Amino acid sequence: MRKKTRKVRIGKTYIGGDSPILIQSMTNTKTSDFEATLAQIKALEASGCDIVRFSVASHEDVKTIYKIKCETDIPIVADIHFNYRLAVEAAEAGIDKIRINPGNIGDEERVAAVCKVCKAKSIPIRIGVNSGSLEKEVLAKYGAPTPEALAESAFFNVLLLEKYDFNDIVISVKSSDLSSMISANRIISSKTDIPLHLGVTEAGTEEMGLIKSAIGIGSLLCDGIGDTIRVSLTADVRKEVEAAKNLLSACGLRNTVNVISCPTCGRTQVDLIVLADSLNREIKKRFPNPKRSLNVAVMGCAVNGPGEAREADIGIAGGVGEFLLFKKGVSMGKVSQDNAIPVLLSEIEKILY
Repeated sequence: MRKKTRKVRIGKTYIGGDSPILIQSMTNTKTSDFEATLAQIKALEASGCDIVRFSVASHEDVKTIYKIKCETDIPIVADIHFNYRLAVEAAEAGIDKIRINPGNIGDEERVAAVCKVCKAKSIPIRIGVNSGSLEKEVLAKYGAPTPEALAESAFFNVLLLEKYDFNDIVISVKSSDLSSMISANRIISSKTDIPLHLGVTEAGTEEMGLIKSAIGIGSLLCDGIGDTIRVSLTADVRKEVEAAKNLLSACGLRNTVNVISCPTCGRTQVDLIVLADSLNREIKKRFPNPKRSLNVAVMGCAVNGPGEAREADIGIAGGVGEFLLFKKGVSMGKVSQDNAIPVLLSEIEKILY
């Protein structure tokens, strides 16, 4: 069961509470390049992204915020490091959320200034902590960026914001070390109801980044922890969104038409690999946002057909030149190999609609 956290408004949506787990990504364009940044935001939005973050490293970047707000309703987040004035200016320009590490923007007066403008404009602040940004005192205490050190840094910064009567907070604790990232978030979740943003920082290129994110983010989601996620990849940003959607679906946290298929063996009598891939592509095209989840089995022989896949809502099991169609383990008759996918898609549509 997902842990109940407090609700934090960001733009026209919410993080935490009874809201769905939101998908985030980050642009990699120069933010000051309005056309390029807007085009990437639109591409992310079309891919299913719920929140988009971009770096704000200059006054020119700040100028882009108002123009972007005029062109899209997707919540946008300003990623700020070191310069508290940019955080204040971003808030005044209409940003939906600020991401800062309070420890690297200067003394408490500067933190207070950011809190003041964000509170006045109802803009939440995401506290971003990672293994490379721990306070010197915390690092000296623990000797390394341990999970306990990461959690302590997060709570130190929460108290700092709360000192200035600011409570619209989201916490993000990331590490490229999976064990540290998982443990730190478990510690934090056990001690607060503040919403958590999950991610594995510097996860790497697409293949390994997907694996690391699935382990790190997925482990926590299966614990009921997490309110918004980003799958960080050194790849096309749209792939981050696709990976996040797949991750949420695999954890049973988003409706999906899930294809269950066997790995094939010597008993397989059909080209199941091609068939399963083809079916999966068609399902993504035809049923991108199903109103309920559905398990569809594509099995290679009678051994793992209606028997092993009896819990599937609908499925086919391969034979020589034909397939057995079954629902919840009950045979519905045979279909030819050429007609298997069209029949299966038709049956899926009937169940969904």
